[in-house]
Amino acid sequence: MKKPLSQCLITGFLFVSITGTLSHFLYQWTGENILVGLFTPVNEAVWEHIKLLFFPMLLFIAYAVRRFRGILPHIGYALLKGNLLGCLLIPALYYTYTGAFGIHSTVIDIAIFFLCVLTAFLRARRLVLDGRAGTYKFLTAACTAVLAAAFFVFTLFPPALPLFISPPA
Repeated sequence: MKKPLSQCLITGFLFVSITGTLSHFLYQWTGENILVGLFTPVNEAVWEHIKLLFFPMLLFIAYAVRRFRGILPHIGYALLKGNLLGCLLIPALYYTYTGAFGIHSTVIDIAIFFLCVLTAFLRARRLVLDGRAGTYKFLTAACTAVLAAAFFVFTLFPPALPLFISPPA
């Protein structure tokens, strides 16, 4: 089980890291296509940058469930839980370092993205190895669906709150 799990998680980390990085620019590359903007950042707000992890990981989860479900039961739920954790960590780490040190660094922002992707996959690994990946299935799926819906709504109608506003350059 460990070899297929490692294969799944390494492939996923690389896929999400590369796809997330490229999707940062996709909205601009498509001439600000609003359909693309529902899945990729439309501005520099922290909220929009959570999409860099969330949607590429959902794509990978769809692949992983088809590819590994016979070998790794509940891999989809483990990855969904990891995805939710990684998405939660992006704003937590961003606001912690900017608030604590009063600085903003693109290098640190990029490092946070990769750290959150890695954390998401390491969490999924731990859940599979502990046999807890299949717990709270409904709650995991519901939280994922609510977050996806929130991305769509708040992309089109962002609230006037710091999380949804681009930080000053």
